[in-house]
Amino acid sequence: MIQRLTDFALEAETAINSLPTADRPYYRKQVSTCITQLHLQNNNKFSHKTHTEWSTLQTIKAKLKKNDAVVTSADKGNTLVILPTTQYQEKLRDFTDNNNFQISNTDPTKTFQKHTRKVINNSTNLINPDSRWKYTNLNPSAPTIRGLAKIHKRDQPIRPIVNWRNAPAYKLAKLFTHKIQQLVPLPFTFNVKNTRHLIQELKQTPLTPTSRFASLDISNIYSNVPTKESRIILEDLLSHNTVDPQTIKEVLQWYDTITQQNYFTNNGNIILQKAGLAMGAPSSGIISEILCNPWNTPNSHS
Repeated sequence: MIQRLTDFALEAETAINSLPTADRPYYRKQVSTCITQLHLQNNNKFSHKTHTEWSTLQTIKAKLKKNDAVVTSADKGNTLVILPTTQYQEKLRDFTDNNNFQISNTDPTKTFQKHTRKVINNSTNLINPDSRWKYTNLNPSAPTIRGLAKIHKRDQPIRPIVNWRNAPAYKLAKLFTHKIQQLVPLPFTFNVKNTRHLIQELKQTPLTPTSRFASLDISNIYSNVPTKESRIILEDLLSHNTVDPQTIKEVLQWYDTITQQNYFTNNGNIILQKAGLAMGAPSSGIISEILCNPWNTPNSHS
């Protein structure tokens, strides 16, 4: 925890130094207060653990290490799953082997970071110069992957979860999603928020005795989204909504930057995804919506 707080303080100081001189004392005070609170919360959390709980945790960790096993969550339900480490890694390899991935000999994070900074600095319409530092990940690293066990399915494959928070373009991807929602409001005609929303929609849908309810699923949707076609659709949609040319240019530069950072690390290997959208990127959902929305049909703009 101490190391994390130290890293946080260093990153914060780097960001603060890019602010106007008059604003720096205020933000240093805010960071100091935040670090103090986090440190106190961590100490209180530790002190609340009883000796028995601590001993139990250490025993579990020792058994997992002795038996070379890992703990992961089930894909559905509030369930923990214990798997041999070799089996867990095999399931991850099966996923990457069967979904158009390849191992890289180099980590592209530094290259991606340099390009992300350049794109942010060139975004004169969409980002205020004084706010550019907010959208740069100051200490980026390759995204990481973990797997949730699908214990309800045969052979118990994994559902991949990629943590993209440390990726160079993470903050830019969040901003991209926000800007698209402003510039290109989507109808979300066929979207449901949760089970309750689905029930409400069904109650308003005329049904007959011969009606049938079908549930369709797209397998690994993000890795199967065609990025070139989605870019063309996005550009067309921005033009249709009378967005000015410079803003369109900047949005598309963001799109290219984010979709190119399609990689993650697992077990010491850098793995590149050769097609589709980055799993875990905040922007992948909105790009999928752009591709799948009902406006994207022949003559829909007429």
